[in-house]
Amino acid sequence: MNKQNTARPVLTDPFGRRIEYIRLSVTDRCDLRCFYCMPEGYRDFEVPEHWLSFAEIERVVGAFAALGTQRLRITGGEPLVRKDLPQLINRLNGLEGIADLSLSTNATRLGKYAQPLYDAGISRINVSLDTLKPERFKQITGGKLDKVMTGLMAAKQAGFSPIKINMVAMQGVNDDEIEDMVEFCIEHGFTLRFIETMPMGDTGRRASENYLDLKQVKQRLADRYELIPGTMPGGGPARYVQVAGTDLRIGFITPISQHFCETCNRVRLSVDGTLYMCLGQDHKFELRSLLRAGISDEELQDAIQHAITLKPERHEFTDKPQQTVRFMSMTGG
Repeated sequence: MNKQNTARPVLTDPFGRRIEYIRLSVTDRCDLRCFYCMPEGYRDFEVPEHWLSFAEIERVVGAFAALGTQRLRITGGEPLVRKDLPQLINRLNGLEGIADLSLSTNATRLGKYAQPLYDAGISRINVSLDTLKPERFKQITGGKLDKVMTGLMAAKQAGFSPIKINMVAMQGVNDDEIEDMVEFCIEHGFTLRFIETMPMGDTGRRASENYLDLKQVKQRLADRYELIPGTMPGGGPARYVQVAGTDLRIGFITPISQHFCETCNRVRLSVDGTLYMCLGQDHKFELRSLLRAGISDEELQDAIQHAITLKPERHEFTDKPQQTVRFMSMTGG
């Protein structure tokens, strides 16, 4: 990875937050159908002609890097369904100023791609895994748990560190597996992160009927384990504790019960070139048309700086749960 240049510029939003993190969606398609993310039978995907090409993605990320953005996470949909993804990773890894390159995945294809992705420059990964029970996994995602387990073991062998397991904690769905997931992560040396459901689109609002306040989960774990303060490198919003006597860090991502908007350091770039300033708002800026009209690098940086001025102070998931109508897969995880 390229080392950070201390003299680099700073990209700041209207509320003084430094924007140093891009979540880049390379596709809105996925090979699973998690009920809280994408409706079963959904087919309203972006057409390939509207996808940013690898060259266009490289230009946009390079412009962000020139403005001081250091962290880049590759997301989807499921990013590994994008053809030749390791080639794109290799190109992005070569950009000056990108100091942290990571990937979010459901791991169904990691058995094949773990080593090529690691060799291309991905150093750490997040894997979505809500259950350790095969039948329940099929109910939640429509897929097969054994593919994910194969992918996770391939990722361990390839050398990714850390490997973070993201578990959406849901009342009456998988809350009986909280301790099982802790033990699984202790056994394999993974980091564990619990996530609250968010009312993103109709699927997310329905899933919010199973909302579980993570303060309850933390207290439940504290009753069983000795929890001590913990930290993890990265640009995300999780608040960590460590299980005493182990290397396990447990993170809590709480967009509803304890939102982290005041420290938000990110924007999302969708596969069609739309910059979304907030996961829970509709503030956005279109880059694809500018790129295809022949915008210069300097003009591209100016456009990005203008887009950041549109970033709102906070989401309104609690106050206006019906506000955000797009699905999570459309925005980028």
